[in-house]
Amino acid sequence: MCGMAGWVSYDGNLEAKRDIIATMTQTMALRGPDAGGIWIDRHVGLGHRRLAIIDLAGGAQPMEAEESGHTTVALIYIGEVYNFAELRDQLKQLGHRFNTASDTEVVLQGYLQWGEKVVERLNGMFAFAIWDSRTEELLLVRDRMGVKPLFYYPTADGVLFGSEPKAILAHPTVEPRVNRDGFREMLVLAKNPEATIYAGMHEVRPGQVVRVSRNGITKRRYWTLTAREHEDDLPRTIRTVTELLEDIAAGRSLPTCRCAACSPAGSTRARSPGSCRAPPA
Repeated sequence: MCGMAGWVSYDGNLEAKRDIIATMTQTMALRGPDAGGIWIDRHVGLGHRRLAIIDLAGGAQPMEAEESGHTTVALIYIGEVYNFAELRDQLKQLGHRFNTASDTEVVLQGYLQWGEKVVERLNGMFAFAIWDSRTEELLLVRDRMGVKPLFYYPTADGVLFGSEPKAILAHPTVEPRVNRDGFREMLVLAKNPEATIYAGMHEVRPGQVVRVSRNGITKRRYWTLTAREHEDDLPRTIRTVTELLEDIAAGRSLPTCRCAACSPAGSTRARSPGSCRAPPA
């Protein structure tokens, strides 16, 4: 599953607030039992808990891109990008070098190449946060269908965010207060977009990019579901659906391990080559 948490404070120095960021990150331990990491710069702190799926040894997070010995971009990411091998090949042709075999690094290098528009090239289920030290901006991104969760809480000088509300609620300045709108949200049958039960807290919409800067917070939809008239006859519809299902199944098979038990949709976590064995009964 993996989990993440973070804090941006443009008026503060978060290098002295490691304990708070560690506490926020630790709330995600059940989502990521295999490893954890924290990266802090003056105005930002990023925390990650990992459930290792791809590149068990090399996919540690937060993951950084450096230039002249200084971090330019830092990333925390959860989920899977199914077309990461294809994107990695494209990036290699454009001159990028990779130090790991993880899809996390593909997202990071893709951002360095295409900027925010990298999200439009990703096929998968994911949520991630990218801090760009060059612009001092944070991007919060969620997959098209909202499979992976991501919440945020604007503050007077930045934002708090996490994979679950409890990561944000672990911050000492956040009061777990439910107002009337939050109470209504608990009772509705269909969830309202962006709304949570907690006052001041929001959820990143599916297919949305939230940008945090010194000028405030802006939001952009990079994808939305659209309805079109269905014009295909039955045989063509069957062929199209079959091709799509076959493509989906092929895309979700990890290149390092083809056995069913080790695929993301299987009953156990993916394993490295040579370690595949039947799942316990």
